[in-house]
Amino acid sequence: MNTYQLNTKRLKLAPLTSEEISFVHRLLSNPKVDFYNTLGIPKNIEETKVILNEMVSENEKEATQKFTFCIKHNEQNIGLIALNLGNKKYEIGEVWYKLLPEFWGQGFATEALNEVIHFGFNSLKLHRIEAGCASENIGSVKVLEKAGMIREGHKRQHLPLKSGWADCYEYGVLREDYKKSKF
Repeated sequence: MNTYQLNTKRLKLAPLTSEEISFVHRLLSNPKVDFYNTLGIPKNIEETKVILNEMVSENEKEATQKFTFCIKHNEQNIGLIALNLGNKKYEIGEVWYKLLPEFWGQGFATEALNEVIHFGFNSLKLHRIEAGCASENIGSVKVLEKAGMIREGHKRQHLPLKSGWADCYEYGVLREDYKKSKF
């Protein structure tokens, strides 16, 4: 069960609950948030409830493999961030995040990602953390690189976006990189 609450100087990362339905619907329904997202905009709040219930259900499992956090700034929900674990043998996690556009460009995504990376390496003892983003998503490229992730790959026409097939950059960071740099 995900009972972890992570805190930074400006943010609280609390396990996502079903009480955040209106916020999650607003976030996932925002065309700017959806632009580089493969999930698509939910047709209605009922569709959002299905998505939210799946995330919350994963959070509540005894030995969860998916940690989804609500990013809060001054007690206001501003985004989501998650760490999904892979096969235990490989000690790998994959991160994703989404923030409301009015909170872009203020360092919140980088701050939240740094905290989730710290959590992954120190609490979960992961060996490697990965992320991917559309190559044209300059904001996410900056967030990943500021958090110390290294661009390791470029997949051509990998993401089915509304605008068509998009290239994807793959990022990774190893526990040894993290310990050396403490980014």
